[in-house]
Amino acid sequence: MVTSHFLYEEECKSIISACFEVHNQLGYGFLESVYQEALCYEFLSRKVPFQKAKKLDIYYKDLKLEKFYIADFICFDNIIIETKAMDGIVDEHVSQVLNYLKATKLQLGLIINFGTPKVQVKRVIL
Repeated sequence: MVTSHFLYEEECKSIISACFEVHNQLGYGFLESVYQEALCYEFLSRKVPFQKAKKLDIYYKDLKLEKFYIADFICFDNIIIETKAMDGIVDEHVSQVLNYLKATKLQLGLIINFGTPKVQVKRVIL
């Protein structure tokens, strides 16, 4: 039997399961902020540790820049979650998460799009 192990596999299952529940309850068509608020409730009820609207500092060499990113969520202290409510996930969303990963030196990000009839999930690995 061949088994496949993904980076933070169990944690991702918990996160994605919460996202599916939010989408099942709300459907699509709401603003991104509505899904984020519902996700907070779902993460809390499932005991998924998270930080919402987490500020991500950016460095150039050893200099901390004034500019910064804000990730929608960081779950389990290791996984960046970027939520969308759009027609689909595009290359710019992937680039955005890759930049977040570079800034934090984390390895895994999930783009979750609630804006389609079926929730879309894209893993981004640095």
